[in-house]
Amino acid sequence: MGEKIVAGGFDLSDRQRHREKLSQCLDAFSRLLKEKRFERPKNLMGLEIELNLAGPDGMPRMLNAEVLERIASGDFQTELGQCNLEVNIVPHRMHGRVFDQLSEELRTGLAYADRKAGEVSAGIVMIGILPTLAAHDLVSANLSRGDRYRLLNDEMLAARGEDFTIDIAGVERLTCTSASIAPEAACTSVQLHLQVTPNRFADVWNAAQAVAAAQIAVGANAPFLFGRELWRESRPPLFVQSTDTRPPEFIEQGVRPRTWFGERWIDSAQDLFEENLRYFPPLLPISGDEDPLKVLDDGGVPELAELALHNGTIYRWNRPVYQVTDGVPHLRVENRVLPAGPTVTDVIANTAFYYGLVRALADQPRPVWRRMPFAVAADNFDTACRDGIDAVLRWPRPGRTGALTRVPAVRLVQEELLPLAAAGLDAWGVEPTDRDRYLGVIAERCRRRVNGASWQTATYHRALDAGLARQDALAAMTRRYCALMRTGEPVHTWPVGVDG
Repeated sequence: MGEKIVAGGFDLSDRQRHREKLSQCLDAFSRLLKEKRFERPKNLMGLEIELNLAGPDGMPRMLNAEVLERIASGDFQTELGQCNLEVNIVPHRMHGRVFDQLSEELRTGLAYADRKAGEVSAGIVMIGILPTLAAHDLVSANLSRGDRYRLLNDEMLAARGEDFTIDIAGVERLTCTSASIAPEAACTSVQLHLQVTPNRFADVWNAAQAVAAAQIAVGANAPFLFGRELWRESRPPLFVQSTDTRPPEFIEQGVRPRTWFGERWIDSAQDLFEENLRYFPPLLPISGDEDPLKVLDDGGVPELAELALHNGTIYRWNRPVYQVTDGVPHLRVENRVLPAGPTVTDVIANTAFYYGLVRALADQPRPVWRRMPFAVAADNFDTACRDGIDAVLRWPRPGRTGALTRVPAVRLVQEELLPLAAAGLDAWGVEPTDRDRYLGVIAERCRRRVNGASWQTATYHRALDAGLARQDALAAMTRRYCALMRTGEPVHTWPVGVDG
C-alpha cells in the first residue's frame, strides 16, 4: 500500500486487474460453499470496542500514537481518528460464565489503558460520540498516522468529487461540510462477532437485522454531535453521510450508500458478497499474487484478500466476514449496531442480549423475517436511532402471520425479547447467574426508561437549567459521565446532574 502512495496512487490497470481478482474471489467463495470446506461450529464469539481519548477537562485529545506506545499491547490499536483507540478481546466460547469472564478481561485491560493514557493527561472514554468534539477536531490533519487511513480518505474523497455534507435534523439540526472522512471518527462502536456455519449464516444475519432496532432502543448512547442535540443514536446518520461517496446526482438515481442497512432478507452469505461486488465500486484496488481458483484446484484454501478488503470498505450494520485461520476458512456475522459504553457492565449486558436473542430467533420454526417485511426492519432501525428508549416499533403479532402491530420498544423487549434472549443463552449453555445478571441490566433500563442517551440529555439539560452555557454544559456532562463510567455501575443507576 505504501508503494502505491509513493507512486502516486492507482492507475487504470490496477483497477481493471482488481475487478478481475474480485470476480475470481467470488467464484472461489462459491466453490468453497459448494464443497463444504468451512470449519464446523465452535460457538465462538468475539468483541471489539472503539474508544475515545479525553482530558480531565472532558475535551478530546489527539494522542492515540502516544497512548498506544505506552500501552504496548497488541490488544489495542489505532482507529480512524487520533482521538480514537480500539481494544480487541480474544475469541471466547459461548458457554458457562463467559460474560463474567469478558467483563473481567475488559475491566482489567481498560483500567490499564486508562492509567497509561493518564501519563499524557488523557483518559479512556467509552461513549458513542464524545459530546465535546467540535467540527474543527475532525479534519484530515487529525486522521491517525498510517498510510491506510490517508489512502482510504483520498479514494473516498475522489469518488465523491466534492466535500462531504453532514445534515442531521433531530431535536436540533446540524449542517456542515467536511473536506475529509474525518467526521466518521466521531462514531465509536462495539462490534460483536459470531462464527457460524454457511448453512446457519442466513438465519443468524436475518435475525441480527430484525433485532437491530431493539439493540439501539435499549443501548443508544450518542445524542450529541458538534454541540448539537440530534438523534438519540446519532452514529448511524453520521456514519452514512461521512462515508457517502455518492454525489447528489447518484443519490437521486437511487445508488446505494456504502454505509447500508440493506434491502432484503438473504438466503446465503453469497448474497451479501455478490451485492458488494454488484453495487459498490472498489475503493482500494490493491491486488495480491494469489490465484484463488488455482489454490482451490491444488487442494488449498485461498485467503481471498481482495474480497476481504472490498468487504471492509462497505459498512453494513451486520457485515459478513470471511477469514482463514490455521488453514481452515470460517464465516462470521459482525454486528456493528451498538455504540460504545457507557460502562463495561452495560457493554456486556448489550452483548448478552444480542447473542441470546439472535440464537433464539435463528432457531424459531417460523422466524420473524418470514412474518415482517424487510422495509419494516429498516424503518424500525431509523425510528430507534431517532427516539432511543422511547421508540415505538412495528413487530409481528404472536400467532398471526403477516399481521404487524405498533408497540413501544421497552414493552417489546420486556414482554417478548428478553424471554427469547434468556432462552437463547440457555441454548448456548450460558450459566443462569450470568444470564440473569446481564439480562437484568436490560430489564432495569426498560423499567426505568434510562439508557446512556437519556442520561446524557437529562444531565445536559439540568446543567443548562443551572445557568451553564451550551459548551460548558456539554463539558460538565462529559466529565460527570467519565467519573460515573469509572465506577462501573450500570447507567440506569446513575444520578442525573453534573454534581458529584
